Amino acid sequence: MTQHNAGPVTGSILVVGGGIAGLTAALEAAEAGHEVHLVEKNHYLGGRVAQLHRYFPKLCPPSCGLEINFKRIRQNPRIHCWTGAQVEKVDGPPGDLEVTVRVAPRYVNERCTACGDCVAVCPVERADDFNYGLSRTTAIYLPHAFAFPLRFAVDRGVCPGLECGRCLPACKVDAIELGMQPRSMKLKVGAVVYATGWQPYDAARLEGLGFGQAKNVITNVMMERLAAPGGPTAGKITRPSDGRPPQHVVFVQCAGSRDENHLAYCSAVCCLASLKQATYVREQVPDARVHMFYIDVRTPGRYEDFYTKVAADPNVTLSRGKVARVSELPGSGNLLVEAENTLTGELLRVETELVVLATGMQPTASAVAHDSLGFLRVDRAAGFGAAGCARRPADVAGSVQDATGAALRAIQTAGRPIHG
Repeated sequence: MTQHNAGPVTGSILVVGGGIAGLTAALEAAEAGHEVHLVEKNHYLGGRVAQLHRYFPKLCPPSCGLEINFKRIRQNPRIHCWTGAQVEKVDGPPGDLEVTVRVAPRYVNERCTACGDCVAVCPVERADDFNYGLSRTTAIYLPHAFAFPLRFAVDRGVCPGLECGRCLPACKVDAIELGMQPRSMKLKVGAVVYATGWQPYDAARLEGLGFGQAKNVITNVMMERLAAPGGPTAGKITRPSDGRPPQHVVFVQCAGSRDENHLAYCSAVCCLASLKQATYVREQVPDARVHMFYIDVRTPGRYEDFYTKVAADPNVTLSRGKVARVSELPGSGNLLVEAENTLTGELLRVETELVVLATGMQPTASAVAHDSLGFLRVDRAAGFGAAGCARRPADVAGSVQDATGAALRAIQTAGRPIHG
């Protein structure tokens, strides 16, 4: 392979981020013979994909593809996974980089069998961030049912530690260590792939759309958790205010996207996500009606057929228009959606039982060089690459393809692997 540096070569590669792009880049590089360090800030791998109910193109559950990747990781001794970890500093030239990684304690060691006996005695609760706050867990918790690694963690932000300590005698395998401390480690690598992913845009910043004021206004990522069997409602789509299945749902597209006051770009997948979620509603509540307000419906390539199929449903209405306001009606918890149909000029006022805001993808904040929109730039001269939604908005298939290319570029920069 072409060598791009004159200094020492380690052949090792660091991948920052354990979502679908990071997993793909790590596996591709490791299966090509390179030692890979995979660093993930959460206490589990899988990223945003793990939080979906179904994903394109096959509309299968995430456990399908993720479990295959986790099996490949377990079987490959060249991949070293560090969860609860973040990169603090990267020094040196490409091919000879020194990386400082800080690993946060999870307060539960490798002996954990995920039996759950600790949960039964824990008296403290916390908001479940995996379910976007739609449910609660105890202070000691399993991130989710298919977490990898399948091991509990302790949220010391709410756990009183040894002042309580009820979980310690409940654990029969002595897996809980409330005295664990953070640690720092140095890694020598030849190249770095940043696959730090995305976060949902903060819907509370969208004035007038009711998020945070009206209980029955949720976001598209929250809808995925409601529909997921492992979610807060065991897969039943219900209204947060009263637990009833909604008979009418409004999807508000471009909630903050294509708006210079929020996200100036199109997030590429929101239209498809809302059309997919419309099918969730129609499957669960056969008589339910769905109304989707959009600026432009963007379903490129092979996904056009899916749009055509959903649009042909007589219980699904698509209106080209920007929603101006969502307000809660007194007493019922229902919502009034006000919008203008930009094709006809008609002012629309629609009463509904549930509103889903299609908030866009915002790249996760990073100290690495990025463009004016916050997406990472590839810097081959420094030995840095970027993959997936850290580089541009993309669906799962696009992220996988992008990560494969990033792995190849990292291999070219890192040079030949060194085997002990």
